[in-house]
Formats: sequence, C-alpha cells, structure tokens
Amino acid sequence: MNYLIAGLGNVGEEYLETRHNIGFKIADALAGRHQASFTPDRLAYYASYKTRGKTVHLIKPTTFMNLSGKALRYWIQELKVAPHQVLVVLDDLALPFGTLRMKAKGSDGGHNGLKDIDAMLGHNNYPRLRFGIGSNFQKGNQVNFVLGKWTVEEMKELHPKVELAVEAIDSFMFDGLERAMNKYNT
Repeated sequence: MNYLIAGLGNVGEEYLETRHNIGFKIADALAGRHQASFTPDRLAYYASYKTRGKTVHLIKPTTFMNLSGKALRYWIQELKVAPHQVLVVLDDLALPFGTLRMKAKGSDGGHNGLKDIDAMLGHNNYPRLRFGIGSNFQKGNQVNFVLGKWTVEEMKELHPKVELAVEAIDSFMFDGLERAMNKYNT
C-alpha cells in the first residue's frame, strides 16, 4: 500500500526554524528515521522509502504554505493514492505547544494551507496531523508569531515532540487512523 505524507511549510532559509514550518521539520525527521533524502521535484521536495510492506512518499511543497493544494493535488494524482492514504502535517495555533491532534477530516480551522488544499481537492475528507504551536502572542501579532522562530524554551522540548509526531505518523500507517488517534491525540 502507498502512503503520501505531506509536511506543510514555506521554502527558504528565512523560514527554516519557524513555527509555521513544523510540517517540514516533522517530514525531515520521518525521512531521517528511514534514511530517505529529499530531492527537488515537481512542486515539492520529494522522498520515499519502503517499510514493512508499505511505500511511503513524503513531500514538502515548494508552492509556499498558502498554495499547498496545488502540490498535494499533483502528487495525489501522480501516485494514485486515495484520500485515506494521505496525511497532511501542519501547525495549529489553537493547540498548546507540542500537542498532537490527528483527525480523519475536518474544517480548515482558519489555516490557509488547509483552505487551499480543500479548494484544490474539492473536499476536506483527508487525514491530517496538527502540531500545536500555541497562541502566545498579542492581539494583531499572529503572523509574526506563526512566522517567528521557536523560543529557547520551546527548542528544549521540540525534538522529543517532533519524534512523537513521527511515531504518530508510523502508527497512522501501521495501526490505522482510529488507533493512532486514540494513542496520540493528547
């Protein structure tokens, strides 16, 4: 069975360690765990690996966060994966830092990357893993917070939280969505 894991983020050095790029960071950790390397490809950086009878395709869209749907739609069609075999990994302001929330489908929750994916796919019926980045910002400062770098305190806890997200993705593929949700939704 094929799976497509799409880590959302923005390309460019200036976005490297920002909260909005946690999807890229988790995709990198997943690829690293399986000795897979990303290479530039159509609309995304692409990597793949085989594990326990499954082929896992990873993408980090190069279309920027707000246009993620174009890349995801292309790769879904190219790889011929069903919506339930896709997992979109992204940041979420509504969740406390490091909290994981996996869902089978749902609203975009105000996330521009998901809004574009929903528009390009014509539905919101695909699994997603949201990684909480918290909402520790003053009114009107949301963009700066999301595009801002992790604090020193967050950096201390980030690696184990990213590893937990990688475990949740593996669980999604090997144990199924329901079991992964029960185990990792905190």
